[in-house]
Amino acid sequence: MPLPQANLLAEETSPYLRQHKDNPVHWRPWSSAALAEARDLGRPILLSVGYAACHWCHVMAHESFEDAQVADLMNRLYVNIKVDREERPDVDQIYMAALHATGEQGGWPLTMFLTPEAKPFWGGTYFPKHSRYGRPGFLQVLESVHRAWIERRDELTEGGEALTSHVASRLSAQEAAAEQTAAAQLPELADGILTMIDQTLGGLKGAPKFPNAPFMHTLWLNWLPKGSAAHRDAMLLSLGTMLDGGIYDHVGGGLCRYSTDAEWLVPHFEKMLYDNAQLIRLANWAYAETGDQLFRDRIEGTVAWLLREMRPDGSGFAASLDADSGGEEGAFYTWDRSEIESLLGARADEFLSAYTLSAPAHWEGKPILHRAPATLAEMNFRDALEELRQHRESRVRPGRDDKVLADWNGLAIAALAEASRSLGKPDWLDAAKRAYRFVLESSDDSGRLPHSILGQRRLYPAMSSDYAAMAGAAIALYEATGDHGYVEDARRFLSTLDDWYADESNAGHYLTASDGSDLPMRIRGDVDEALPSATAQIIEAFARTATATGNLDLLERAWTIARAATGRLRQQAYGQAGIVNACAILEQASKLVIVEDPAQSDGLAAAARAHPDPRRLDILLSPGSAEIELPGGVRPDMSRTAAWLCVGQACMPPISDPEKLREALRPEVPA
Repeated sequence: MPLPQANLLAEETSPYLRQHKDNPVHWRPWSSAALAEARDLGRPILLSVGYAACHWCHVMAHESFEDAQVADLMNRLYVNIKVDREERPDVDQIYMAALHATGEQGGWPLTMFLTPEAKPFWGGTYFPKHSRYGRPGFLQVLESVHRAWIERRDELTEGGEALTSHVASRLSAQEAAAEQTAAAQLPELADGILTMIDQTLGGLKGAPKFPNAPFMHTLWLNWLPKGSAAHRDAMLLSLGTMLDGGIYDHVGGGLCRYSTDAEWLVPHFEKMLYDNAQLIRLANWAYAETGDQLFRDRIEGTVAWLLREMRPDGSGFAASLDADSGGEEGAFYTWDRSEIESLLGARADEFLSAYTLSAPAHWEGKPILHRAPATLAEMNFRDALEELRQHRESRVRPGRDDKVLADWNGLAIAALAEASRSLGKPDWLDAAKRAYRFVLESSDDSGRLPHSILGQRRLYPAMSSDYAAMAGAAIALYEATGDHGYVEDARRFLSTLDDWYADESNAGHYLTASDGSDLPMRIRGDVDEALPSATAQIIEAFARTATATGNLDLLERAWTIARAATGRLRQQAYGQAGIVNACAILEQASKLVIVEDPAQSDGLAAAARAHPDPRRLDILLSPGSAEIELPGGVRPDMSRTAAWLCVGQACMPPISDPEKLREALRPEVPA
C-alpha cells in the first residue's frame, strides 16, 4: 500500500521527530516502507538527520522545513526522511561517514541525498534557505540536485555505489586480529594527547573546546600505572578550568556540550546526559586525588541537576536539554549585572568578585556567568546561587528531550553508583537503582532491551552499546550494593549481545542486531564520538564482568574481542581512544575483596573509596559471608578483617592495615 502524501511523524517515539510533525514537508521516519517508496517512485531520498538539542537543526527547520515554497520542492522531487541521530545512531554513522568521505566537514543537521536504493551520492550539513554565509541556498541545492539526477542519473548511481563500498570498508571492516591488544598503544597515545593539550587553559588547543572524555580517560589511565604526573596534571588542569568556565552551569548544575571559544567561556548551551555522566566519573577521580572542593561541588551540582530536572517520570534519565529558550540560544542561562544586584542586594558585590560576568565581542546575548579562579570557597555563595536558580525558574525553560536511551542511562547509572560509594550518598544509589529497573523493565517479552523509551513507546531492537552500557551499570551497582543478582544481569546482557550482534567470525560485534533489516550495511561502532565507541564499551563490559565472576571463559572472550578490535584500529588511534582505554582496563584489571564490618567508617573500605580506579573492581563483604574464590584458587578467610588485592591472576597477601592498603592502591608519582 502506498504511503500517504502527508507528514507521517506525529506518532513517532522521538521528540525530535515530533518537533517536525507540523512541517508542510511530507516527512517519513526511516523505515523499510519509506525506502520502498523511493524505489517504487524512482526518486532520490532527501535524508535529514538531527537531534532535539541541536541549534542549527532548529534554524534550518524554521528557515526551510516550515516554508511552503521549500516544502513544495521537497515533496515533488524527493522522498523525505527525517532521522533522530540519538535514536538511530546506526543511520547517522553510515551517512556521516559518507559525507566525510566526500571531503566535507561533518555536523548536524546532516543533509544527505541518496539514490532510491539508499546509496549516498552528495550532501552537506546546514543550508540556509537562500545563499548566505558563503553557503548555497537550500532552494538552489534542491533544484540543482534534481537536475543532476535527471541528467546524470547513471553517474550519480555509480558514485553512490562506490561511496557506499568505501563506507562499508571503513565501518564494517573484518581485519585479522592483532597478536596484542591496543593497550600497548596507551603510552604513545597519552603522549600524543599531551602535546595537543592547552597548557594554560586545558582541553585541546584552540577553539571550539569539547570536554573529550575519552582523551581525559586516556591521560588518567596512563598515569595510574606509570606515575606520569604530566598526564595526571593535564587531565586535572583541563577538568578544573572547564568546571570554572561558562561551559558549566554554575547556577543550576550540569555541563554544556562544548565551548565555542578557546577559554571555556561561551558554551553551546545544550546539555547532554552522556557528557554529564562522564563528568561525574572524571570529577570523582579528580576529587579523590586532589581533595579539591571544586570537583566535589561539581559532582554534587551535576547530580542535583540530574535528579531535579532530567527524570521525566522519576525513573530513567532524559537525553538532553535544548540550547534555545523561546527561540534564543542561552536565554535561560545568561544574566546581566542589574538582575543579580536586584536579587542579591548588598551581597551582589561579593558574589560578583567570585563569579564574573563576561560578554565577548561576538556574543549577542546577556553576559555569561563563570567562576573567577582562586576565589573564596564556593560554599560561601550557595544560598546566593540557589536564589538565582529559583528566580531563573520563572524564565522560559529550554526544551527537554524526554526519551530515555538505554546506553546513555547505563553510563549515568554507573557514574551515580560509583560516586555514591565514594562520597557516601545513598540517595544517589537509590536513583541509580531506580533508573536501572526502569530500563530493565522496558524489555520486550523475550527479554531484549529497547534502545529508546518514551512514555509507553519502545524502540526495538537495542544497539550493541545498550547492552554493553547496561552490563557496565549492573557491575557498578554490584560494587555499590553487593547484590549478586546484578552480576547475573550483566552475564545475561553479554549473552544476548553475542546471540544477536556477533560478527561472522564471532570475534567482535556489530552496532545493529542481526534481525534489523532497514540498513544498506551493518556497521561495527568502533569510532568514538563524545563518548567511547560501542566496541570500547563492549570490551570493558566483558572485562569487568569477567573480573566480577572470575569466569575464565568470559575473560578469554574479552581478550578475543579486544585483539580483533585492535586489528581494526589501523591509523585511527585518536578516533578510537575508547578501544585503547578499554584494552588497558582489560590488561590491568584488578579485584579488591574487603572483608569488614560495614559499620566501620575509617577502615579498609574507606581507604578503597578514597582511591577509585577505573581498572579495579571492589567487592565489600561482611565477616561470615559465604566464601568466595579469588584468582589462583585463593580463598579469603571470611572470619577476619582484611583486604585481598588481585591483579590479573595473582593476589597479594592479605592486608589488614588501612594505611598499607592506601599504599598498595596509590601509584608512586615521581617528584
